[in-house]
Amino acid sequence: MKSYKHLILAFCLFSSLGCWSVTAQTEKVTENKPSKFIEFFTPEKTRMRKQIDSLLRLTDSLQNQLAIYNSELLMMEAADSLMNAETINTGGFDPTDDEVLEVTQPADMDSLLAVWYEQKNLTLENKTGIDLDTARLTSNIPDSVFVERLHKMNSFISVPYNQVVRNMLIYYTERIPTTAEVVLGLAPYYMPQFEEIFDAHGMPIELAAMAIIESALNPKAVSRARAKGMWQFMYSTALRYNLTINSFVDERYDPIKAADAAARYLKDSYEIFGDWMLAIASYNCGAGNVSKAIRRSGGSKDVWAIYPYLPRETRGYIPSFIAALYLLEYHQEHNITPRSIPMPPHVDTLHINKMLHFDQVTEFTGMTKEELRNFNPQFLHDIVPGAEKEYILRIPYNYTAAFVDHEAEIYKFKDSVYFNPSALKLIKETGSSSSTRTVHTVKKGETLSHIAMKYGVSVKNLQRWNNVKTNIRVGQKIVVYRNGGPSSSTASSGDVKTTEKDGYVIYTVKKGDNLWSIAQKFPGVSANNIMKLNNLTTKSKIYPGMKLKIKKS
Repeated sequence: MKSYKHLILAFCLFSSLGCWSVTAQTEKVTENKPSKFIEFFTPEKTRMRKQIDSLLRLTDSLQNQLAIYNSELLMMEAADSLMNAETINTGGFDPTDDEVLEVTQPADMDSLLAVWYEQKNLTLENKTGIDLDTARLTSNIPDSVFVERLHKMNSFISVPYNQVVRNMLIYYTERIPTTAEVVLGLAPYYMPQFEEIFDAHGMPIELAAMAIIESALNPKAVSRARAKGMWQFMYSTALRYNLTINSFVDERYDPIKAADAAARYLKDSYEIFGDWMLAIASYNCGAGNVSKAIRRSGGSKDVWAIYPYLPRETRGYIPSFIAALYLLEYHQEHNITPRSIPMPPHVDTLHINKMLHFDQVTEFTGMTKEELRNFNPQFLHDIVPGAEKEYILRIPYNYTAAFVDHEAEIYKFKDSVYFNPSALKLIKETGSSSSTRTVHTVKKGETLSHIAMKYGVSVKNLQRWNNVKTNIRVGQKIVVYRNGGPSSSTASSGDVKTTEKDGYVIYTVKKGDNLWSIAQKFPGVSANNIMKLNNLTTKSKIYPGMKLKIKKS
């Protein structure tokens, strides 16, 4: 079986290399002599497509052979899943069950911490179209006033003044007043915590202002480059600084954990460059790019000497840091009033070493789920996976007593629903508690490999989801799932024992089944669908040998 996989990889690689080579040659010729070689390009492109089609069909054939070898493995996985499934009942976790998963609504402005609502569209990104690196923004405030104010800040980190810095000061204080108001409203809650972290590391507390330029203090910020969280960590850097990222938790979204990781990163950078401004620049573009800029400047370690050699985005990053410090200190002089965002005077940290769902907490404490999410954005599915390792849950102090008084009840409340093994397995395998379903109609000339390539899924999954091997026909409906789809252990064709009657599929219940696990064997079917079709209620029992009608997809 392994040899077939190597063959597939080899053919795919050959196809890719062939396409790249021909395309490169064709583009080169077309660029040099466009009018003479236009006729050459079209047939060459057609030949390339035919070659790809041929290789894709060969891949389908090899996949068919692999399916034979994999069938026993899939059956074994299905059996293992059934052995680990919940006791047979209709109380299994159903991702479509409104009682279990709520549709997230914007937080009420009067709630204790309406951070998500405030930050939904908050950004410091320059969308004015003005090149702040070269423009000369005007202001009624003279240079001498800006210089004096920067000097009076007594920052441990040097904050020089020039035209680029002036532009950024004007931009922060005069061009984005609404954003500035919200950032200033959030700052009293976040900044003292960040300053404490930097102080504990023996670093300048002014570095806390970097969270403002990174994300406008938005803990759920995601950049175009997929950097995440208030401190905008990329995946690999986050792992290097010991931030946990898995199916349930992404600590890049935890402002406190990420701030500590940011402090350690900046400390490492300072040891490399010996200058805080260069360390700040490296946070944005990486130590390698800063080192490259130093070499190109002739070896200078003055940030303004290497400024022209830094990446364009980083050049704006340094004056933005100075502008953020200025905004925090002098917003009143610019008639900017911080937005009133009610914050708790104190937040308690609870050490969780068991599985805990946000709904369990809200049931006994009076907190809203949105408040829990605002204080704990790192938990991706409203689940604290404390059984794996200890995690911190943050709640306002006024809810702590209720949590402590009802702690035993909280952990037991609907635990078999919230932590159904099948539901947890789906999250672990796909990173999602639900999948997006698309129905594709097969067109002439399409194969499973064509469809798999189009949707970015595997041929094996297409076969599994649709109970097909390799032969498909024009007009056939093929179900495609994004975010993983039904797991292999619950959806393999060999595991589904059915007959058909009156337009319905008749499924025979097996030992270890529950309605959710049965629903996952049939594309587009939910546990609620099965309950309604078979006149079942939440108190109904199902048992081995029982026949259930399933609507055909």
